[in-house]
Amino acid sequence: MPWRLLSRSILLSLGPPRRPYTPPPPCRAPLRPAHQPFHTRSFSSIPDRLAPPSLPPAMAYLSKADAAAIDAELMGPGGFSLDQLMELAGLSVACSLAAEYPTATHPRVLVLAGPGNNGGDGLVAARHLRHFGYEVAVAYPRPTQRPPFQGLVTQLRRAGARLVPVEDLGPDAHAWPADVVLDGLFGFSFRGPLRPPFDALVAALAAGAGAAARATGAGDAVLRPCPALVSIDVPSGWDVEAGDEAGDGLRPDMLVSLTAPKRCAARFAGAHHYLGGRFLTPDLAARYGLADLPPFPGTQQCLRLGGAAAAATSGGLSGSAHGGGTAGSAPAPAPAPPTTAPPHDDLPGMRQSYTAGTLEESDAPADPLALFQRWFGDARAHPGVAEPNAMVLSTLGAGSAPSARVVLLKGLDSRGFAFFTNYASRKGTELDANPAAALTFFWEPLQRQVRVEGLARRLPAAESEAYFNSRPRGSQLGAWASRQSAPVAGNGRAALDERMAELEGQYADEREPVPYPEHWGGFVLEPHALEFWQGRPSRLHDRLVYKRRGGEEGGWTLTRLQP
Repeated sequence: MPWRLLSRSILLSLGPPRRPYTPPPPCRAPLRPAHQPFHTRSFSSIPDRLAPPSLPPAMAYLSKADAAAIDAELMGPGGFSLDQLMELAGLSVACSLAAEYPTATHPRVLVLAGPGNNGGDGLVAARHLRHFGYEVAVAYPRPTQRPPFQGLVTQLRRAGARLVPVEDLGPDAHAWPADVVLDGLFGFSFRGPLRPPFDALVAALAAGAGAAARATGAGDAVLRPCPALVSIDVPSGWDVEAGDEAGDGLRPDMLVSLTAPKRCAARFAGAHHYLGGRFLTPDLAARYGLADLPPFPGTQQCLRLGGAAAAATSGGLSGSAHGGGTAGSAPAPAPAPPTTAPPHDDLPGMRQSYTAGTLEESDAPADPLALFQRWFGDARAHPGVAEPNAMVLSTLGAGSAPSARVVLLKGLDSRGFAFFTNYASRKGTELDANPAAALTFFWEPLQRQVRVEGLARRLPAAESEAYFNSRPRGSQLGAWASRQSAPVAGNGRAALDERMAELEGQYADEREPVPYPEHWGGFVLEPHALEFWQGRPSRLHDRLVYKRRGGEEGGWTLTRLQP
């Protein structure tokens, strides 16, 4: 949508829809009586407001990497499109909000939509909330110029929502036209400092909306009530793993986790925690340790996981309809981080089923490097594989003691697999003394790994120098600054930084090339065996191994190994 459509001149009418829509019943999960399984319970036996389901002893939380991998899998092998996922997510957010903040007490909703997918979820939620009968305003300061997002803005305008220029909101959240603010600015993929105008929006929210504002008395319960604050998946400005690290960020009254709670949700201390985004398949749930999440009840699009209101009410009943929007309902402070590592008692049960593909002999060409090129291309094309060229290099030291580390593949030709390092490092000295080495590639979203065994030798100096000259200038200076694998003398990290600063000053003129260090260069591992592994169900994996023939015949043999 062009920026001009967000100008003051096109504010849309807030008039009621022509045919008011009756929202679905609250999405509270009914308890399952011990004597009555779900499949025998009639709909008439489901009460209106019941306690959330009991959670497993250890709630499953997703890391940032796993959340990204699940999204990539859903939009890749899972067959979902982006707009399908946003539609399901936004619907569940709208249903969750309506369950705790009905139109009778909280008729005005202000949706803050960011430039990414979390903003798209917020736009979808805004459209559904409008159909539910809410008065909806949307602030969308950095609209995304792509069809799904542009179409959502058109739908909002036609539904009677109004688009509010962000500059009209001002720094005082109490004055915003809202009983509830829906935070859809940033999701789990956000990184870096907040930039204008989002920094001002988040600061206004932290000071004048949600539990933090009420805890500091920023709002007057009668004259200037603080709007309730609902965050989608990750409160904006929070770290997806650590939460509100600075301790002065948003404290939403409600968090709607999508797919599964992210790790930061363990720090959420608000009144209402819901789960939405009903698109997790059984195989993904098993693979990412989410099989114990409580099931969605019946046809509901959201599920209450807990929150301070549920914990504080006797009998486990949910909080009042006002929920976190009631003055004086500030939750308890977030729990302090644990001082010891968790016991990880669930390790024996952590497993997943491998169903992403198969590997047959008919798929294997005569040359293993051709198969590797094909698999490497698949990994490069998969959005869930961040560094397809990352590989574990295993070497042998004195007394055949093994050591391993992750390095990056930087070349592949008929000779083998090339990588670069400091020749005086541990791996460099070990390879010079004993060239036997192994590489392991693992591409988890594809459920594939490749193992390579062979002998490593140094690349010609001319090739190493040519690659060195192609590196970023900072990496070139780093090769001079670091005596890789040697102890850092002096005052620790500061000594290393000081050495780097000296080199940056010495080579401040970027017209002057950084000289090639003779102690740095490449190795090429010439393979004599390659194993291709494809995960399969019940641990009956496919394993095809190529071994180089000796003598004049040359070529490769192909064998299937027992899994």
